[in-house]
Amino acid sequence: MDQFEVKVFIRLRPSVLDPAGEAIKSASSKLGVAGIKSLRIGKLIEVKIESNEEDIKEKIELLCDRLFANTVIEDYEYSINKL
Repeated sequence: MDQFEVKVFIRLRPSVLDPAGEAIKSASSKLGVAGIKSLRIGKLIEVKIESNEEDIKEKIELLCDRLFANTVIEDYEYSINKL
């Protein structure tokens, strides 16, 4: 079995409001940081996993669909690197 490092990026779909992002955008302007037109919050999940190369995508898709992301309101993408 090989070992892989997987990075999963999760973000709200563009049609979903992001109140946390809006709050940080507002707070940024109060700190004197001007010019922010849009700010959205996402998640990064890092996983080290042992698997066969032919099974790794299937395992990561299962984790993303069932555990990591709420696929009704979130999109995800991932990168896989063999260690």
